[in-house]
Amino acid sequence: MKGIVFTEFLEMVESIYGLETVDSLLENCDLPSGGAYTSVGTYDFNEMVSLISELSQKKDVPQEDLLYSFGHHLFVGLVSAHPDVVSSYRTPIGLLNSIEDHIHIHVKKLYPDAELPQFKILSKTDTALELIYSSSRGLYALAHGLIVKTFEHFERSATIDYKLLNEDGTEVKFTISQNG
Repeated sequence: MKGIVFTEFLEMVESIYGLETVDSLLENCDLPSGGAYTSVGTYDFNEMVSLISELSQKKDVPQEDLLYSFGHHLFVGLVSAHPDVVSSYRTPIGLLNSIEDHIHIHVKKLYPDAELPQFKILSKTDTALELIYSSSRGLYALAHGLIVKTFEHFERSATIDYKLLNEDGTEVKFTISQNG
């Protein structure tokens, strides 16, 4: 998993729970990296699992809720780091429709070894999108947070429903309808 995900996650934890919580996570989790992350590094996905599990237990917040919140935070961090990628889109539906054909291609140029989820578009109109999220990591709640934040970025709102197609969340159908 790319380091930017780890650095953004720890930034979110610090902003919500404070530096003491970040320090506690890094001390209490078995992290082969020692918790020394750089945004351009690559780290074992299991380290993120450990951090999220520990934070969930420590703060009594469901992991799904933490991942959803992290999706919001990560969107802001990614836009800040790569504003040119998002600025070429005028609508949230346009941006979401282009994840595979543009955004992930851009990410792969920057991070050739990145393991990205797949988004298969089932249907699209100017105000609606239906897609399948697929990832062996099952981080659909993170994707959900990113989708919601995409609409907020464009100052729009949407109704976003999802259905787990696999119990482990490795394949999820999102149905998105822009409001107004």
